[in-house]
Amino acid sequence: MTDASILTARRATLRARLAALGVDRGTVAFPGNGESPMNYRDNAYPFRQDSSFLYFFGLSRPDLAAAIELESGHSAVYGDEGDLDDIIWTGPLPSLASAAEAAGIGTVKPRAAFAPDLGKAGTAHWLPPYRADTLHELAAALGMAPDAVNSSASLPLVKAIVGMREIKDDAEVAELEKAVGITVAMHKAALAAAKPGMTEAAVAAIVTREAISGGGGLSFPVIATTRGAILHNHDHSRVLAEGGLFLLDAGAETVSGYAGDLTTTFPIGRRFDSRQREIYDIVLSAGEAGCAAAKPGRPFLEAHLAAARAIAVGLASLGIMRGDPDDAVAAGAHALFFPHGLGHQLGLDVHDMENLGERHVGYDGAGRSEQFGLSALRLGKALKPGMVHTVEPGIYFIPELIARWKSERKFETYIDYAAVDRYAGVGGVRNEVNRLVTAVGGRTLGPAFDKSAAAIEAARG
Repeated sequence: MTDASILTARRATLRARLAALGVDRGTVAFPGNGESPMNYRDNAYPFRQDSSFLYFFGLSRPDLAAAIELESGHSAVYGDEGDLDDIIWTGPLPSLASAAEAAGIGTVKPRAAFAPDLGKAGTAHWLPPYRADTLHELAAALGMAPDAVNSSASLPLVKAIVGMREIKDDAEVAELEKAVGITVAMHKAALAAAKPGMTEAAVAAIVTREAISGGGGLSFPVIATTRGAILHNHDHSRVLAEGGLFLLDAGAETVSGYAGDLTTTFPIGRRFDSRQREIYDIVLSAGEAGCAAAKPGRPFLEAHLAAARAIAVGLASLGIMRGDPDDAVAAGAHALFFPHGLGHQLGLDVHDMENLGERHVGYDGAGRSEQFGLSALRLGKALKPGMVHTVEPGIYFIPELIARWKSERKFETYIDYAAVDRYAGVGGVRNEVNRLVTAVGGRTLGPAFDKSAAAIEAARG
C-alpha cells in the first residue's frame, strides 16, 4: 500500500485543486469496487479496486467506500470487518481500522452508513461511475434517476483528479518501471517459445504465467494472434504456421495496480520474409518519429501525425502510397493502413483514467477530430513532464476495409490499390513502447528491448 504521508498529501492537494476551481464545500464520494461474479456470486473475477480509490486511499479490498469533507478535510472509510464465517474461507485479514490508519485515515464507519451519510451531506461530488452497482448505489443515496448520475458527476472533480493522476511522482514511475520490466519478460518469453504448430492459446498461457510470476497479473486481456490485422483479437484458437507473423499485445500489472503495455510482432518461423520486413521496418521508423516528436509542451497530436507521415513516406517507398505525404496524411489516406491513434496515457489503468472521459483526459475538454483514424486518437493534448504514455504505430491490411475503399475509389490519388493487394498477405504489424515525458524530451521505460528486425530474428534462433 502507498505510504500514508503520500495518500494524506494527495487528499490535501485534491481539496486545494477543487478550491481553486471554486469547489470548497460538500463531500467528495469515492465508492470502491466490490467483487464481480463470473457466473454466480461466490465465483468472482479477480478483484480490482477502483483506480482513483487506490490513488487517494490505497486500500485494495472489496466493498469499501470513502469520503472527504471539503470544509474540514476530514476523511472516512466505510466498510465492515470480516466475521468468523469470512475467516474460515479467506483466513484472517488485517482489521479495516488498522488498514485505514495505515492510509492516514482515522475514521472507519460501517459500509451501510455510506449512502445515508452521502444523502445528508448537503452537496455531494462524485466521479462518473462505470459499474452498474456503483451507479445504482449513488442514484439511491442521492435520490436521483440512474440516468442522471453520470450527467451530474462533478466536472471540477474530474479535472482536479486528471491534473493530479496524469503527473507521476518518483514512486509511481518506479512502479511503472517494474510493470514494464515484467511486461518485457512476457514478450521475450513469447519470442523464445513460439513455434510453428503451437496454438495461440499456448503462447497466451506462457505470457500469462510470466505476468502472474511477477507478483501481480495481467493489465488487460492478452492479444496473442496470428491475425494481426484484427486490431483487438482476443480469440486464441488458431495454430501458428510457418511463414506467418505473430502479434503479441500484452502487459503486466503490479501488485499496487500500475500497468505495462507493449506490443511486439515477430515471424513465426526464424526470419521475416522480404515484404514482412519492409512493413516491419516502416512501423519501427514510425515509432521513432512518434517518440522524437513527443516532447513536453507539444501536443501529442503532433507525435501521432509524425508517425502517420513516416508511414506514408515508407509505404510510398514501396509503391503502396504516392503523392505528397503531408497532403496524404492531412486527407486521412494513410488511415487505410493506420486506423487508430498513436498512444494513450498509462498508469493505474492501462488506458489511464479512461473512465473519467477521454475528452477531459486526452484533450483537456476539447473535441476530437471526426476524421477516420484520427478520431481514434485517445491522447491529443500537450504533454507535460511526468506524464507516461504509449507510442504504438501499426500498419494493417484489413481485407474488408481495403475492399470498401477500393470499391469507392477512395483516395486513389494517394493509394495504389494494385500494390496494396501485393502486400495484403502481410496482415498486420504493430510495435509499442511505454514512455515517460521528461523536462527535455522523454525516455523509454523498462529494460532495454531491441526491436530491430535483426534482433527479433536473432531472438527467434
